[in-house]
Amino acid sequence: MSQSVTDCESRPAELPAHVVVIGLGYIGLPTAVCMATGGLTVTGVDVNPAIVEQVRRGNAPFEEPDLATALSGAVSMGHLSADTKVPVADAFIIAVPTPFTSDRTPDLSFVMTAAESVAQVLRGGEIIVLESTVPPGTTERVRALIAAARPDLQFAHSGDGDDRRLVHLAHCPERVLPGRIMIEIATNDRVIGGLTPPCAARAAQLYQTFCRGELHLTDATSAEMVKLAENAYRDVNIAFANEIALICGELSLDVSEVISMANRHPRVSILRPGIGVGGHCIAVDPWFIIDVAPQQARLLRLAREVNDGMPGQVARQIVITARKRHARRIACLGLAFKPDVSDVRNSPAVQIVAEVARALPDTEILAVEPHHAKLPSPLDELGNVRMVTAADALSSADVAVRLVEHSAFRSLGLPGRVGQVS
Repeated sequence: MSQSVTDCESRPAELPAHVVVIGLGYIGLPTAVCMATGGLTVTGVDVNPAIVEQVRRGNAPFEEPDLATALSGAVSMGHLSADTKVPVADAFIIAVPTPFTSDRTPDLSFVMTAAESVAQVLRGGEIIVLESTVPPGTTERVRALIAAARPDLQFAHSGDGDDRRLVHLAHCPERVLPGRIMIEIATNDRVIGGLTPPCAARAAQLYQTFCRGELHLTDATSAEMVKLAENAYRDVNIAFANEIALICGELSLDVSEVISMANRHPRVSILRPGIGVGGHCIAVDPWFIIDVAPQQARLLRLAREVNDGMPGQVARQIVITARKRHARRIACLGLAFKPDVSDVRNSPAVQIVAEVARALPDTEILAVEPHHAKLPSPLDELGNVRMVTAADALSSADVAVRLVEHSAFRSLGLPGRVGQVS
């Protein structure tokens, strides 16, 4: 089942009187703000009381362009509130984290806890949308959990049409780029997968309230796989570039020149190699596919291993260079997981700095991060790492390495590519 909803500018005839968004993180809060700005009554729910209190005051708990202004406006208009408990509502969006465990299997505990909290307040007729990135089959698992907790309710199944007494479930994965979330959450196309066609249609009505992109309707399991496939595709291409860089290093070749020349072929577009993959999407999502199909996902596993190994490779090169030069200070520029954001989740730069600091306990590591005022964990626990400005770091360091391509570093005139020691 696949179809598109192209008229996203028009408002559906029936809108939910009250929407609850569970999880006020990088996806949940912008989603709640966009719906509230569009005129819906929205309650954001989070287990962290400090985050709830910040949202109630109209303050953004994290940095994201345009979020603070939109959030303040939505709260002041009375369209957005926040709580630690899930209230009764007509629509629920679950946007909680989905990390993996130490053995790289998906941790769905946050999703299931959120589903349990929703089950307690259902009356019948609601739409529940899972936005969290999850392994294929998770939306059905959520339905089964809620159905077991609420045997008094009925759930949508094929052929039931628009019977509003039924509980509908769907999956709508996010497709946004940190640093552009408030733009892309409204303009990007969305894939909406329902457990049934009526479920997908009900979810589409909700997303039409703020989505100006095209809505593509399908089944829930396909939608779950689409999101994972998108990020696995990017991970494999990054791994290819990184492996070419490793091979060029072994052969004493300039990888930048090799890739530049190769990309002059009309059908070749190799990415720039880097220091690894960070954030909560590309570094995590391929493992969800590997978990459900380990025998088939051989390429994805190898790509993950290549990219996961890059921070260690870079750290070792820094340590070797520092020892050769008897360096007393090393400048490490950038800690975020990608350029021009403050997000350090799964950041390979943080991993590199930590490994270098532990390998060289008598060397001072000068960390530079224009988007952070203080050291993130675990660097704040290491005695030989301190945060300084770029000017201070470069004026006193014996070894320097640019780990993130922040715009603020472009005027520094640093030679080489990201991860190259100078």
